[in-house]
Amino acid sequence: MPQSSRFLGFSGSPSETSPPCAVIFGAGHGSTYPGKDSSAYASAADAIRAASQEDAALVENWDFDLGGPLFDNRSVCCLDFGNVSSAMHDNAGNRRLIETRTREILGIPAVPIMIGGDDSVPIPFISAFADVGPVWLLQIDAHIDWRDDVDSERFGYSSPMRRASEMPHVEGIVQVGMRAVGSAGVAELKAAQGYGSRLVSAREVHTAGVEAALRHIPEGARTIVTLDCDGLDPGLMPGVAARTPGGLTYTQVIDLIAGLGKRARITGFDLVEYFPPADVDGLSALTASRIIVNAIGTIARQT
Repeated sequence: MPQSSRFLGFSGSPSETSPPCAVIFGAGHGSTYPGKDSSAYASAADAIRAASQEDAALVENWDFDLGGPLFDNRSVCCLDFGNVSSAMHDNAGNRRLIETRTREILGIPAVPIMIGGDDSVPIPFISAFADVGPVWLLQIDAHIDWRDDVDSERFGYSSPMRRASEMPHVEGIVQVGMRAVGSAGVAELKAAQGYGSRLVSAREVHTAGVEAALRHIPEGARTIVTLDCDGLDPGLMPGVAARTPGGLTYTQVIDLIAGLGKRARITGFDLVEYFPPADVDGLSALTASRIIVNAIGTIARQT
């Protein structure tokens, strides 16, 4: 898909009289591990944009996920700025691009929504909030992502929560959706627990509902949602590199987003680790698109 295509057709530039509430951008590459190929992630953002076109003409319709039209009968307040020009293995350069774009959006001011890339791209995204903190993180993921480094790379997809825990503006972390084994080695688990991360497994959410996670977020806290697509069950989200049964349902994910919007304040949102080669009939791209729609609708309702 050409980069000129936009999520739900949103495009344009912010105006002083009608600033956007949210701005979308894509990031194809973050910090790729030595000898690894992350090129398949580069098409993720545009594949999600393509899936969103099914609803592009329906943004004023009643949305039963949101309990009303997308923008709650207000003016359209979301823009899509396209993709940053990342390049595989230009790790430091990619981090600068992502952090710079995120800071630009925060300066509008608007809520940045980043899509695409592997789970290394949230590191510079979260870093960009240093001047607008403190913030809390709500991570939705099958894995805890607390590796200190892999092959001497400290900013790769196994390390985003470890790096975030070292950022002074990150006040707390709630992680939800973990299951099976994945990246949760004993040393990583102890590091997360030592920091004070609140770990809520997928099974806990299935048993106790999304409140099992939301109760750990302080009321009114500025919160970044970082969503790894493998946090969802692969029956709904097969297009991931590490399929693990028992994940969250679509309804649980959108209830987490809506519940967070009521309890706290979403100040940033990213959706990563969609792996187009593993998708089935575009199901994952469609599910990802709908999750982003719910994030936009929730953000619109908190402004």
